[in-house]
Amino acid sequence: MSSVDYFQLLKLVAPEAVMALGALAVLAVDLLFMRCSSHHQRQTMGAFVAGLGCLGALLCLLQSGESASLFGGMLVVDPLTRMAKAALLILTVFTIILSIERTFSDHVGEYYALILLATIGMMFLVSSEELLMIFVSLELTSLSLYILTAFHKRSAQSAEAALKYFLFGGMAAAFTLFGISLVYGLSGATGLREIAVALEGKELDAPMALALVMTVTGFGFKIAVVPFHLWAPDAYQGAPTPTAALVASGSKVASFFVLAKVLMIGFSGFEGDAGWRHFVSGWAPILAVLALLSMFLGNLAAIAQSSVRRLLAYSAIAHSGYALLGILSNSERGFSSLMYYMVTYALTAIGAFGVVAIVEERKGGSRLSDFAGLGRESPLVGLSMMIFMLSLAGIPPLAGFFGKFYVFVAAVGSGSENSGLLWLVIVAIAMSAVSLYYYLQVLKQIFVADETSEPSVVREESFTNIAICGLAVLVVILGCAPNLLVAGFDAAVRTAGFK
Repeated sequence: MSSVDYFQLLKLVAPEAVMALGALAVLAVDLLFMRCSSHHQRQTMGAFVAGLGCLGALLCLLQSGESASLFGGMLVVDPLTRMAKAALLILTVFTIILSIERTFSDHVGEYYALILLATIGMMFLVSSEELLMIFVSLELTSLSLYILTAFHKRSAQSAEAALKYFLFGGMAAAFTLFGISLVYGLSGATGLREIAVALEGKELDAPMALALVMTVTGFGFKIAVVPFHLWAPDAYQGAPTPTAALVASGSKVASFFVLAKVLMIGFSGFEGDAGWRHFVSGWAPILAVLALLSMFLGNLAAIAQSSVRRLLAYSAIAHSGYALLGILSNSERGFSSLMYYMVTYALTAIGAFGVVAIVEERKGGSRLSDFAGLGRESPLVGLSMMIFMLSLAGIPPLAGFFGKFYVFVAAVGSGSENSGLLWLVIVAIAMSAVSLYYYLQVLKQIFVADETSEPSVVREESFTNIAICGLAVLVVILGCAPNLLVAGFDAAVRTAGFK
């Protein structure tokens, strides 16, 4: 490869390169200059350097208008991947802001470096259409998140959560690798588009069905759908709050993005049909069953939770079920609806975890009763939490309503008949109504219930409050003007060549 090609490669991976330099810089600054400073100063400086890395990567994305596909799809840069990367960087910036006032670890440089490394893995994940590169990116993201989950060394819950997350993640990696090996054996290729060409017109025989099942199983762990969800409640409960926010937001956006690409591009001839009483073998019936189970178990289990962290975990499982409808539609509109849904959900999830962080700082826990009186004690925080909860429930005119609306519309227009997936959409709407109950339980504690203890005097969390209010404003804006995101994703998906 010539030097010109290397220069082009460097330009295409400039955002990831800037993030890597940011990770090295935050380690160097903390180790060389900030070791004798107070914890708050180290946190602020680490967040500042890490934030600069994210903003530098965003500037590189905005300045780059070049599109390319290199090394058989290992690196794909187009408007769609640029939008996904920009979303991941914004989510990471909010995660960093939420981390500034946390005190769970003295290893400040390492913490922020791992956040940036996890984001680099997510960025490469959405930039690849090659199975081996997808696997390597998944592992970079996962290994960083495992360590971040265990970062609260004084908490036994954090260690337990990280161990479960690691064990389930290792199992998921084994399933993914086995699926990839079968796909390579059947097609002789690892690039998604080459796989689609090699398998075009072939029957769904036993080896191909096994490859599909293994691949969906591996990704099912990453997106935490039933029955591959068992790690999620413990990870959300025990991880440091910013880590839980990153797992619930950026990790899910990237995982859904790549799962949709793998199925809609690589396995484009094996979708089958999930229409009511018209099941045809393929990945669509598998996803339909997973979506159905996730919506039922996620929503029903959330009702029984007394911890808001675990409530958000089971809520995330239910939302994974809703989001699968975007992939099931198997269309460009479905993909753009999926991305709008996941980005707005991710913003809402980070905001909700930010409120949880404030309550834990004041009350020492995240039980429902700990939220009592929050609306009177901190009206802006209480109002923001109301926006997040109602958006998750799908109440208009918030972003969560339009996310579900677009995904449901895309699903209804697909299948063996015009209403092929209508049965699943009806279930999703019914389960959304169920979810309103437990979201209102949180709001009841915030605005109606009396405080069970005297309010504690704690330091003012300015950065966290700013992040929470900013996220609430974004959720409202993207709900009142959804076309700000949807139009961009529609145009980007059309250039990506899905169908």
